[in-house]
Amino acid sequence: MKAYVYGTNGAAITDTPKPSPKGSQILVKVHACGMNRADLGMIKGHVHGSAGGAGTVLGMEWAGEIVELGPEAKGWKVGDRVMGSGAGGYAEYAVTDYGRALPIPSGMGFEQAASLALALTTMHNAVVTIGGLQPGQNILVQGASSGVGLMAQQIAKLKGAKLVIGSSTDAARRARLKECGADLAIDSNDPKWVDQVLEATGGAGVDVIIDQVSGKLANQNLAATKVLGRIVNVGRLGGSHGDFDFDLHAARRISYIGVTFRTRSLEEIREIFSQVRQDIWAGVESGQLKLPIDRVFPFDDIAQAVDHMSTNKHFGKIVLKF
Repeated sequence: MKAYVYGTNGAAITDTPKPSPKGSQILVKVHACGMNRADLGMIKGHVHGSAGGAGTVLGMEWAGEIVELGPEAKGWKVGDRVMGSGAGGYAEYAVTDYGRALPIPSGMGFEQAASLALALTTMHNAVVTIGGLQPGQNILVQGASSGVGLMAQQIAKLKGAKLVIGSSTDAARRARLKECGADLAIDSNDPKWVDQVLEATGGAGVDVIIDQVSGKLANQNLAATKVLGRIVNVGRLGGSHGDFDFDLHAARRISYIGVTFRTRSLEEIREIFSQVRQDIWAGVESGQLKLPIDRVFPFDDIAQAVDHMSTNKHFGKIVLKF
């Protein structure tokens, strides 16, 4: 089968054996793949969790049709249309655990479906399960113009947030955040952004911050969070290290929680996917939870798609199609 593989000379489209589903896995004929920022590091040869290195079929997200079931796979049948996540998504066929797949709603195309699985599961877990957002509370999403950031805003609105604030350092993307649920858009490079958040929240600060930037924003995030608020660290696009004001953290009694799929057990991941279906699936089926597609590239043009993502000028998701 055709796949995008990291080799000794870098990443390239290669002919590689089609995988077979084992145990609880399903085999999916891939029709479209969603691109994610973590892919860029692996394309350069970096390890992401336990995945990466020479021989790795790249890609983490896709949509297609089930063509074969492992002997322990449950809840699916051959022919079902699914969106899923896992390793080896940039390929004509991909395998994943049966619990890491979601049904594609009737009327939804493969390209839109390929953009959703990681955003839905990552941000429902961060906003609702870990962040504990309640109706009437206020939330700030740092790095809101990415696919997962836009989904965080939409989930917050769906769950009854009073005020949704999104940040982007790009003026054009910042101007579009309101299309996906933001009531206020801020520039996290502006030294006065904390003042803007405090003004918008009557001086108290937000109840929840979903932080995809970290680095230099750590202390500003603390200052923008209310007493007994929560900060959920999802990403570190602005750096994995930074100064941290422990006194401010203690004074505000902030819960600071880090999350990642890389160290979660299969059982934990299955539960996250199950919670999405139980809690917000009606929003997916109605189209309330969806992502803008920035560009769709033919799979054979994946090198151009990688270049496009590397410029960091896209809004929403970049998708590959077979």
